[in-house]
Amino acid sequence: MGSVTLSSRSSISSNYGCHDRNGMHIGFDPYNYTSGRWLRGDRVERTSRYIEFDFDALCRKILELSPEANSIINCEKVEGGFNRVFIFDLNNAKRVVARLPFKLAGPARLSTSSEVATIRYLQTKTTIPIPRILDWSCDAASTENTIGSEYIIMDHAPGFQLHKRWESMAGDQHVRCIDAIYQKMKEAVDLQFPAFGSLYFTNSGLCLDNKHALDEEFCIGSHCGTRYWNCEVGGNGYSKTTNINRGPWVNLDEYCEGLVDADLSRLPLVNLDKESKPSYHGSVETHKFLLRDTRSLLTHMSGDPRIKACATPLLFHPDLHKRNIFVSEDDPSIITGIIDWQAASIEPAFWYADEIPDFATGNEICSKAFDVCTQFLTPTLSTPRLKDQNLFRPFRYSYRTWKDGAVALQHELIETSRHWEKLGFADQCPFPLPPPKALATHQKEYRLFEAAQNLRCDLSGLLNTASDGWVPVQDWETTQAAHKELFDGILQAVLNNQDADPDEPVKDEETLRSIWPFDI
Repeated sequence: MGSVTLSSRSSISSNYGCHDRNGMHIGFDPYNYTSGRWLRGDRVERTSRYIEFDFDALCRKILELSPEANSIINCEKVEGGFNRVFIFDLNNAKRVVARLPFKLAGPARLSTSSEVATIRYLQTKTTIPIPRILDWSCDAASTENTIGSEYIIMDHAPGFQLHKRWESMAGDQHVRCIDAIYQKMKEAVDLQFPAFGSLYFTNSGLCLDNKHALDEEFCIGSHCGTRYWNCEVGGNGYSKTTNINRGPWVNLDEYCEGLVDADLSRLPLVNLDKESKPSYHGSVETHKFLLRDTRSLLTHMSGDPRIKACATPLLFHPDLHKRNIFVSEDDPSIITGIIDWQAASIEPAFWYADEIPDFATGNEICSKAFDVCTQFLTPTLSTPRLKDQNLFRPFRYSYRTWKDGAVALQHELIETSRHWEKLGFADQCPFPLPPPKALATHQKEYRLFEAAQNLRCDLSGLLNTASDGWVPVQDWETTQAAHKELFDGILQAVLNNQDADPDEPVKDEETLRSIWPFDI
């Protein structure tokens, strides 16, 4: 009996016990989230990660899929933000991984089905090393699913996680490794698609009404990403509206319509909790007017040849970082596995332009290797990165105003209008600058928005937490005490600041509480 705690939130693990065909003994809770707590909405965060299923049936399934083994000698529980993973060590030296998604990972059935189809498609069309899927189910209620949860069971990736080897690798190994990663990812980038959306099996029955066939086995259907489904923690569940625009979309104009419609679908009918939100959040009507203007602007911008050239439908890994890459034990520049394709989807190439993997940061040599490899091996991916990123910012903010607050997207529209000619547009911007009084009001609200973002960042650093307030379970009590002490100290500083700058956005307790990111 024992436990191992690693440094990353996504890799907290517990190693316990054994199971064989006649009985089982484990020392961890398979059903509840036990790796950490949250400074904001702790109960709902943990509840949303509870999975009701039959762990005994899962163990039996593992052995059924491994007839050459007759017992499980160890099981490791690994908890991430969207899944619970069990790593089984069998008595024939084989390792098998079972991954069960939390409800907040995406829409039921669609997310798992799309992930499996995406992996199978890539295994069919490319040589990207992805572990073999042994069994899966996207229907937790099926009589054939004895486990009682959606699941994917697959071989464990060979080799070691890159993040465990990275620090001990020499500079030339880093360069060769980055080159090897993009030699493989080039195969995905070079795939051509007729539409934006998510991949499915043609015969899955999940996208009968609206799909684009790729061949007899695969098709593009509705986007199953969480931005189109209200399934995040604290959300009100999937929208009851059946005709929400979730794709697939055959061109950039349609894709932009989907972004705006996604945000509109999240707006409540009335402002039920207006008093609990900061002043910059905006009313439901404010959001509706803002999204109307956004739709007009995006429609106009999406016709620009420069943006069209950066909007090639592209399937890419959604989280290409060291923890999701496995390398050879003998030579860490040899890629042996790339895992976690959950939420992979077909997006405009520019959607990935601001994403820099962790192996390309913190080191000038690695940064240059990343730039060179992406430019020469994946130009479809790198071309948007070389453009002025302000061309794409309105697109990236257009679907999340109800989460971020209206002022964030409004600021992007204002800045786009202000720099319209500098951005290279010859005609008139469809979003005119607000009059001086309205602009001054916006600037005041935006300062408060920036203060809120800075406060969240500062608190996360001081408390050593994730930005959402996640704390390793062993640090919970001390972090709670430190959090209370920080709030009390900052509140006193605000109340005692008699010589505050006139532009200081936080001058009283009510405002401080409205932007405080954690529960107090």
